[in-house]
Amino acid sequence: MEYLDNPHRGTGLPIAERPIARSDAVARLLDLCPKHEETPMREVPDLATACGVSRLHLKDESGRMGLGSFKALGAAFVIAREAAEVANGAEIGPDTLTGRTYVAASAGNHGLSVAAGAGVFGARAVIYLSETVPEAFAQRLRAKGAEVVREGASYAESMAAAQDRAQAEGWSLLSDSSWEGYLLPPTGVMEGYLQLAQEAVEQLDDPPTHILLQAGVGGLAAAVARHFRMAWGDDPVIVVVEPDRAPALIESIRAGELVTTEGQASAMGRLDCKTPSLIALGGLAQDADLFVTITEKEAQKAVSALAEAGLPTTPSGAAGVAALLAGLRGCGPEARVLAIVSEGPEGD
Repeated sequence: MEYLDNPHRGTGLPIAERPIARSDAVARLLDLCPKHEETPMREVPDLATACGVSRLHLKDESGRMGLGSFKALGAAFVIAREAAEVANGAEIGPDTLTGRTYVAASAGNHGLSVAAGAGVFGARAVIYLSETVPEAFAQRLRAKGAEVVREGASYAESMAAAQDRAQAEGWSLLSDSSWEGYLLPPTGVMEGYLQLAQEAVEQLDDPPTHILLQAGVGGLAAAVARHFRMAWGDDPVIVVVEPDRAPALIESIRAGELVTTEGQASAMGRLDCKTPSLIALGGLAQDADLFVTITEKEAQKAVSALAEAGLPTTPSGAAGVAALLAGLRGCGPEARVLAIVSEGPEGD
């Protein structure tokens, strides 16, 4: 693992954008979506012992809203909010957003949330996938009613294609990343992720000493880190975990500004993002204590350990636990650790 202590902790970078810390609207609007319910917090004593820590709690997102990932929360919340705005006090139904098209680029799970949310309210979803996204995800998207377009050799290229199509067709671009000039929709996506954080705070009797958050563009990590700081203050050590083949956040923190990285494709496909979200970078520069990168082998070891514990997942879903298994600095026998199993196994 590579380590970088965050030199900007508490003060942040000169980036005005930050994730919001809490939202009273999230649970209320997500209740409009079928299968919305709390996901479990699982304690795994044997794995805690193997990692050399006192307690290990895992927020299990593998069943979230029947879509198999925390990302079910983000786009679904944004679309539900827009349905409420269009209804303007009238009854919200399956045709409230008829005629509207949402377009997004995805490594899989974000696209499922866009497709499911659009389907609930009568909208159309068009999802751009790069060549590296497994066909299993494309099939799941089509099963949810989405039109799938393959374009680009990388996530960045598929995102550029989605942007171009949205502009050409007058469609609503719904990305889980953010950049200058594109902030409101991804802020809403991150607001949806607060549901996970709110549940976690209520499910734990005592605050953790360490919180491990995997990151691609950083939306999940930044959103829940902001809420955890609000709930638990400065005491928990918040650790951001990235693939060493996609170290977008750690290198941006090192440089003191948003940077784009390069590297081989990672098996941690949902984390294989070379450019961070601007909002996420602004939030994590303030809230995270430590940034680390993990190897492909370390991620796969965590997948095996979680499968043995009855929590099958992917290298992306196991990334936080991977850092712990690899001997994360400062996590001793008294540590109480919170991590997120962010998705179920491939094909689920």
